[in-house]
Amino acid sequence: MIEMRFFVGIVAFVGLIRLLELHLAKQNAAYIRSLGGYEIAGDHYKWIVIVHVGFFAGLLTEAAAKAAGSSAVLPFHVVPAILFLAAQMLRVWVLRSLGRFWNTRIFVVPGANVVKKGPYRFLRHPNYVTVCIELLTLPLIFGLWRTALLFSLLNLLVLRSRIQAEEQALGRVSDYSLVMSETPRFFPDQWAIWRIIKLFNKR
Repeated sequence: MIEMRFFVGIVAFVGLIRLLELHLAKQNAAYIRSLGGYEIAGDHYKWIVIVHVGFFAGLLTEAAAKAAGSSAVLPFHVVPAILFLAAQMLRVWVLRSLGRFWNTRIFVVPGANVVKKGPYRFLRHPNYVTVCIELLTLPLIFGLWRTALLFSLLNLLVLRSRIQAEEQALGRVSDYSLVMSETPRFFPDQWAIWRIIKLFNKR
């Protein structure tokens, strides 16, 4: 069990990390534009913001309602907590692999080579996999299944159009279609999983 005040602290900390990521994305956007890059499908970005802001509001609202009937405490589930931490490790791996090309928006640089290192050797969209895991597991850590279900579904709806626009744009201006043609979008195949295990065993 965990007290409500600690839950609020955890949510605030995760929110702070997201704000820092937005700051990093803004810096990276300036760098990408300096290379001749530009944003595509920017009109959908507001929906991503709405989903994520709503997610944090949903966490706090459902937690307050749940804690009100249980002496201001919430459950703490270990399995989703481990998965959430694993998602953070994947996020760091993504950030290190993309470097200054990482962003929360969709940017393309005409003629640039697609990044094919780190988790991108095994998946086309490891960053989106990370977000999906986070939106599902963070609420489930504290038994907030309504928030987990609602915002996981909303996120999938937003990602459907985002990924389609991203892949089409990258296919037009880069070698994306050739480089990523054999790479799974979201779920690594059995050989990819084996290569990931071998990679981490070497470290």
